[in-house]
Amino acid sequence: MPASSFDRYSGDVLAAQRRRLAAMPPEIAAEAGLVVEDHDGYCGAVVACDAGTVTLEDRRGRRRVFPLEPGGFLLEGRTVTLVRPRPAAAPAAPGRTASGSVAVAGARARVARASRILVEGVHDAALVERVWGDDLRIEGVVVEPLEGVDLLPGAVAAFAPSPQRRLGVLVDHLVPGSKESRIAASVASPYVLVTGHPYVDVWEAVRPASVGIRAWPQIPRGMEWKEGVCRALGVADPREMWRRVLAGVNTYADLETPLLTAMERLIDHVTDYGPDAAGTA
Repeated sequence: MPASSFDRYSGDVLAAQRRRLAAMPPEIAAEAGLVVEDHDGYCGAVVACDAGTVTLEDRRGRRRVFPLEPGGFLLEGRTVTLVRPRPAAAPAAPGRTASGSVAVAGARARVARASRILVEGVHDAALVERVWGDDLRIEGVVVEPLEGVDLLPGAVAAFAPSPQRRLGVLVDHLVPGSKESRIAASVASPYVLVTGHPYVDVWEAVRPASVGIRAWPQIPRGMEWKEGVCRALGVADPREMWRRVLAGVNTYADLETPLLTAMERLIDHVTDYGPDAAGTA
C-alpha cells in the first residue's frame, strides 16, 4: 500500500471519542443551595429539581424554572450540566441476631455478671450460643454446662442464689413424671428458675427439616437415644451426626417452639435485677 494511502487502523482509534468526552461539560448534581448562573446572566440557588427541570431562586426571592440541558449553566465561571441528584438511600433496616432480636451495632460484650444459665451438656450450650450468643454477651450472662441433671441440686447449693445472683436452668425431657421433673421440683428458691423442653435430647429440639430429615426417629425405651438416632439414620459416628445437627441451626427458626420459649423465659429471669426481682420460680 502506498505510504500516502489512509490507514484506518493506524493511530489511536479512540482518540476522537476521548476528545468528544473531554469537550463535554461536567455533570453536577443540582443539590439544594447550589448557586449557578444561566447563560443569560440569571443567578440563583437551586431550590427544587425534578426529572426535566431545575428551579433557581435569586437573592431577591424570585424564582425561575429552567430545563436540564447539557451545558446549560455556569458554576464559578465554568460551563456545567446540571443533573437531578440521586435519591438518598433508604436507611438500612436494623439487623437481627440469630434469636430474632434487634442487633446492636458496635456493641461490645458486657463484663460477665454474677447470674448464670446452666444447661445439661455441651451440645445444649453450643445450640444456645448459636442462637442466643449475641444477646447473652450484651447482657453479660454466661452459659455453663451442668454435665447431667442429677448434679443440679448440688450445683444450685454451691451457686448460692440471691436477688442479684440469679440462676436459670435449662433441662431436657422436662415432662410430668420424668426424673428430670422430680429433680427440678426439688430446687426451691425464688432466685432460681428451672424450665426446659419435652424432648429426650436437645438434638430433637432442632427442626427435622433443618437437619435434612423428615422426622426424628422414634427410639425404643432402653436404647441410648443418640445411638438409636444414628443407627436409624445410617450415621456411623454420633460426632458426625452432631456436626450435622449444629450446622443446621442458623437462627431461632431452626428450633422448636418449646426450646425457644424456655430460653426466653430464662434470659428474662437472669436479667431481672429490679427491686421486685424476687418473684417466684
